[in-house]
Amino acid sequence: MSQHREGKARFEIGEAFYRQTSQVGRDLAVLAARLEKSDRGSLRVLDSMAGCGVRSLRYYLEAEADWIWANEGNPDIKAVLRHNLKPLFDAGRVQLTHSDANRVFFDCYARRDYYDLVDVDSFGAPVPFLNTSLWATRLGGFVYLTSTDGRTATGHAGDQSLRVYAARTRAHPSAHEQGLRLIIGAAQQQAATKGLGVEPVFSLFSGSVYRVMLRLVKRQRLNSQNYGFLGYCHSCGEYRTLSWNDFGRVSPCPQDGTPWVVSGPMWLGALHDTAYLKRMRSLAESWGWTKRVKLLEIMEEEAELPPYFYKLGILGKRSNGDIPPRDKLIRGLRHFGYRTGRTHLDSQAIKTEASLETCVSLVIDRSSVGTSET
Repeated sequence: MSQHREGKARFEIGEAFYRQTSQVGRDLAVLAARLEKSDRGSLRVLDSMAGCGVRSLRYYLEAEADWIWANEGNPDIKAVLRHNLKPLFDAGRVQLTHSDANRVFFDCYARRDYYDLVDVDSFGAPVPFLNTSLWATRLGGFVYLTSTDGRTATGHAGDQSLRVYAARTRAHPSAHEQGLRLIIGAAQQQAATKGLGVEPVFSLFSGSVYRVMLRLVKRQRLNSQNYGFLGYCHSCGEYRTLSWNDFGRVSPCPQDGTPWVVSGPMWLGALHDTAYLKRMRSLAESWGWTKRVKLLEIMEEEAELPPYFYKLGILGKRSNGDIPPRDKLIRGLRHFGYRTGRTHLDSQAIKTEASLETCVSLVIDRSSVGTSET
C-alpha cells in the first residue's frame, strides 16, 4: 500500500475511506485542539468514526493529545488502522475499538468518562449522533460534527429536511450557510433538552462537507431570537430573519409584496467565536500555515454578520452591469457605516448589514464603490 502524508501524519488508506479535500476541516480541528491542550494542560480525544486514523494521528502528533479513543465501526479495516496508529500504541496513548458510535457514547456516559473533544465524522447528516455525542463530551469541551448531506440542507429535499432536522429548508443563494445553521440549531436544541447549551467555535463549509465545532456549556443558549427562521424573497432577492413571535403576522416583502419563502428553524446567531478564531490564526501563523491564516481572517470577518450573504453576480445582474469588485464594494459599504465582510462560503459574495437594495444602489454609483474607508 502506498503511504500518504497530511500534516505530520504518515498513513496508509487501504480499504478505509479518506477524503483528501477535507483536510481543511482537519487542519482547523487540530488548531482548536492544540489551543485546548494549552489552556487545560491535557487533552483527551474521542475519534468516534476513525476511518483510516488520520484524525487520531494528527490529534496526537500536532495537537499533542494525551489520550485518544479511536473507534471505527468497520472491523474489516482493523489492520490498516492498527498500522497507522502504531506511534500511539507505542506511546501507550490510544484505545482502539470497533463498535457503533452511539454505543461508545452511551458507554462514556455510563462510566462518566467524558472527553475534551468528541469528533463525529459521520456520513450524511449528523442528527442520529447529536444527542448521544453530547453524553460523551465534558462540560466546556468540544464536539465536532460533520454533514455530507448537502441536498437536504440546501432545500432540495423538503420532506427529508423535516425528518432529519425537524425543519423546512428552501433553495436560495445562501443555502450552504443554511446547512451550517441547521446543524448548529439542531445541536443547540438537543443540548437544551439537557438544560445545557452549545456555542459555535467555528463553522466550515468546504467542498461538499459541512463541519461545525461546538463547545458544550452549562447554561442554555437557545432562545426565540437566536433560534428562528430565515425568509427569502425570490422576486427581489432580499432576506429577513423571523422569530417565533413573528408567526401569524408576517407581512409580505415591502419591495414588491411577494410572500417570504421561509426556512427553519435554524441557528441565527454567530457562526464562529471571533476571539478563538484570532487565537487559531496566531497559532497557524506560527506553524507557517499560510492558507489557513487567510481562511481564518475571512471567517473572523463573517463571524457576527447576518445569517445570509449576497452573491456578486446577483448584484451585477440587478444593477444591469458587470460583477462588482468585491473588496471595493466592501470598502464602499463600510464607508457608509455598514458592517460588511467577506465570507468563506463563497469567494464571490459579501456579508453585510446593508439591504440588497442599498448594495445595488452602491454598485450603480461606481464612484461610491471606489470610495476609500475613513
